[in-house]
Amino acid sequence: MSALALIPARGGSKGLPGKNIRLLDGHPLIAYAVEAAKQSKRVDRIICSTDSEEIAVIARKYGAETPFVRPMELAKDDSPDIGVFQHALDWLAQNENWRPEIVANVRPTAPVRRPDQLDQAIKLLQVRPDVTSVRSVCLAPITPYKMWTMTDNELLQPLLSLDGVDEPFNQARQSLPDVWWQTAQIDVVRASVIIGGGMSGPVVAPLVVDLEQAVDIDDLQTFELAEKAIETLPDCIRPES
Repeated sequence: MSALALIPARGGSKGLPGKNIRLLDGHPLIAYAVEAAKQSKRVDRIICSTDSEEIAVIARKYGAETPFVRPMELAKDDSPDIGVFQHALDWLAQNENWRPEIVANVRPTAPVRRPDQLDQAIKLLQVRPDVTSVRSVCLAPITPYKMWTMTDNELLQPLLSLDGVDEPFNQARQSLPDVWWQTAQIDVVRASVIIGGGMSGPVVAPLVVDLEQAVDIDDLQTFELAEKAIETLPDCIRPES
């Protein structure tokens, strides 16, 4: 089953301007996504979808293809992933007659990955026809059973209920169910799901990662957390010097 690693990297970023090419331990942030895809034994092509020529040049330098320019209407702050991925698949089908069966969303903003994790996710789709996508998760560090929403008249309302348990927000954390927090390192989906208008499909399988990896860069604070993780985790993927 053919697999495409698509790296979405638009030029505009309000939270941290220029974040996709900001240097992280001496390399542009996008280089970590390219390197993760390059190390995969199950990825057939690595393509960067960007509206920025500067990003495109750097992506090519590290080993990605940039066969098209992402349309501006798909590069806004609120542009959802689905449009970006449908555009890439449509372009490849129409211009190259290539239709990958599996698509990996390799986000530059989640650079803390370990070798083989991307391959594990792709393999799971290849051997499990019932699974529509694979998503990296870790145990949630804070249980949502102790979280609240606020009503219009400024009163608290429990976020979650639990069958058979009164006031779960007053229970010991150890007695509450485990909850899995989706991270952004690994997100692999069947192309047919994307073409059909979704990014996950109805059957999502987990790829469990460590909490230390769960860094999704959106601002300077999270960028610094990623720097610390890259420096301290000995086996995470780093671009070649």
